Amino acid sequence: MIAASIFLVIGVWQIVVVVVLVLLLFGGKKIPELMRGLGSGIKEFKDASKEDGDETKTSTDKKQ
Repeated sequence: MIAASIFLVIGVWQIVVVVVLVLLLFGGKKIPELMRGLGSGIKEFKDASKEDGDETKTSTDKKQ
């Protein structure tokens, strides 16, 4: 149990290493493009889940 909790602790140095690796792999010019794509994907997911929730509410309201 203790060994599993050690891997869950993220320190400052681990974050720095991840950021440096991402910069080396993708380069400085690609990162804003990747973040824009990630943001638009999250927005689409939220919109789709909101539409699904609205659809579920209306279908349960009609049954009652």
